[in-house]
Amino acid sequence: MDTRTVYFEKAGPENTEAALALARERAKALGIRHVIVASSCGDTGARAAKLFADLNVIVVNGIYPERLVAEHRTAIEERGGRILCTGHAFGMLGRAVKKKLGAVQVDAVIAQVLKLFGEGTKVAAEITCMATDAALVSPGTEVMAIGGSGRGADTAVVIRAAHTQDFFDTRMLEIVCKPR
Repeated sequence: MDTRTVYFEKAGPENTEAALALARERAKALGIRHVIVASSCGDTGARAAKLFADLNVIVVNGIYPERLVAEHRTAIEERGGRILCTGHAFGMLGRAVKKKLGAVQVDAVIAQVLKLFGEGTKVAAEITCMATDAALVSPGTEVMAIGGSGRGADTAVVIRAAHTQDFFDTRMLEIVCKPR
């Protein structure tokens, strides 16, 4: 298979439009029906819901639904997107243990290893697990997962989904784009 990977010069929200467009192009080529996108305030989620209106869009907000701007929530929902507010797959219980006992947990180690490929790559893997755990995507489904480094999107990855408890069944099949 001959595909291309786009590398952005640096991480950040200035890559959002290009990352979404590249993800759209590759999802269409592969026949992918599910797009999972991280979005804390909802701006990136609203952009994705508009661009991927013909697909199943899942906007993963994390545990802070109050950060989701009302106009973005409306834009996502009006285009048929679903919003998932839930704890992070790589961290919730581990953070509680660290806070109480000061011990680093395996989920933090996995997150740090994934960050070697970039923050957005870690986010893409994590939100895919979160959407699968919430039964919004079936295990084994190929999805387009879109994450970023802080705000916006700069990474798109084709992933075969798995539940968090089956994390090592997850497969990162293609890197569509990421910061260099």
